[in-house]
Amino acid sequence: MYRVLIVDDHPVVITACRWLLNEAGIGRLSEAHDAESAYESYVRDRPDVAVVDLRLQGNERGGIGLIERMRSHDPRARILVFSMLGDPRIVRSAIDAGASGYLLKDAPPHELPKALEQVRAGGTYLDPELAKRIALLRTDADGAALASMTPRERQALGLLAQAKSYQAIADELGISYKTVINLTYRLRQKLGARSLPDLVRLAVEMSRPGM
Repeated sequence: MYRVLIVDDHPVVITACRWLLNEAGIGRLSEAHDAESAYESYVRDRPDVAVVDLRLQGNERGGIGLIERMRSHDPRARILVFSMLGDPRIVRSAIDAGASGYLLKDAPPHELPKALEQVRAGGTYLDPELAKRIALLRTDADGAALASMTPRERQALGLLAQAKSYQAIADELGISYKTVINLTYRLRQKLGARSLPDLVRLAVEMSRPGM
């Protein structure tokens, strides 16, 4: 048995979740109806998994701030989003905030226990159709970013994908070390990378065939 926190401001949804999870023999269930009480409950009760709706108290993305707070308090938090919002940009935002899974409310009933168990076990869950939409969104964003790059920035990006050091990039391109730092900074801005390792990861992904 494990502990599950359900966060939703619609009582009928919480009732349905309780019934589905009880039928599946999953855990001890607690509930919260807004972001503040949900965070307090999470800190106090330390549930194994939190099931979070993104639309709380009329705020379409209110759950994203809650996810960020939970992950800030506990970097190992297991969070499954359960929402009607299928916009890939919102799904991407929830995952970036720290959600381990995303399930749409119009999914078949048996998918909720399945998704919850995968997230609880330390895995991830994402509906295949949602995953496809997010991949297309990433491809479109990468294409726009590539189109905005100068030839020199593209060269630097390719060398970063090869795990070249700043000095090695400077030597290969015949530019100064400081220029490489400036190039890297501009690439981070254009690609939305949060750090150098994140930029290198994106560079590797974008260097794959088909990108």
